[in-house]
Amino acid sequence: MLEQFQKYLISEKRMATLSVDAYLFDLERFFAFIDNRNVDKNTIKKILTYTSIRSWVSSLKKDGLSNRSINRKISSLRTFCKWCIKESYVDENPMLKINNLKQNKRLPEFVKQQEIDLEKTECLFSDDFAGLRDKLIFELFYQTGMRLSELINLKSQDIQNSTIKVLGKRNKERIIPINKSLMAIITSYKKQKEFLQLECNYLLCTEKGNKLYPKFVYRKINSYLSTITKMQKKSPHVLRHSFATHMLNNGASLEAIKEVLGHANLSATQVYTHNSFKEISNIYKQAHPRG
Repeated sequence: MLEQFQKYLISEKRMATLSVDAYLFDLERFFAFIDNRNVDKNTIKKILTYTSIRSWVSSLKKDGLSNRSINRKISSLRTFCKWCIKESYVDENPMLKINNLKQNKRLPEFVKQQEIDLEKTECLFSDDFAGLRDKLIFELFYQTGMRLSELINLKSQDIQNSTIKVLGKRNKERIIPINKSLMAIITSYKKQKEFLQLECNYLLCTEKGNKLYPKFVYRKINSYLSTITKMQKKSPHVLRHSFATHMLNNGASLEAIKEVLGHANLSATQVYTHNSFKEISNIYKQAHPRG
């Protein structure tokens, strides 16, 4: 049954691989909680009840999970229940009585602009192929704001005429402009990759010519950010947040940032205005004669 649901998420919902994996993991944990891992269309009606779901949510709360994490698991189960109704595996949706838990809005974490300037980042990377590739990874995240899954799936032909074509969530394509400095890094990297005869269908690869995987990229970014910032969270997504916040602070419009980030609606982009307002407030206090 989970295999069918997986195909549905990929083909119809067009979810990214990481999102699909997260949904399946949540469901497996739910089935493990009710001590029934062999779920099929004949047993699902007895398993998928308001009581069992409510008990699971309560157990997650007792285990100390944050409301944000629990809500993500509720979302996974809610999508699964809708699919079960669609497939006529269940008659009623038990999730209609399950509400999301209240959670505080969390502002995006970002690296300060002075911490990530060229003088501090230029010396992070070695001169060999691995260093050049890591530099490109870092700069792609910070100069384009793309997601981790989008970066590892980039292909050489996606870069043309100083632009990058990115395949985002739900297979939605967007075009991101890139500057001469980033284009120069890409060109140097490609030449080095060709010189080493690394035949990989994807733009970025390991020293053995294999496609990059999420944990590999995460570890790299975490390591490099650890040398330039003391902030707790050090992930590729932090560079995406940094890109958006710095763009907004330097005068870019919300609409333009929305398009570059690949957000479905403007409300997802507006969260960066909180960080921008804080920056503007600091400038006001420092610059205004009565500040």
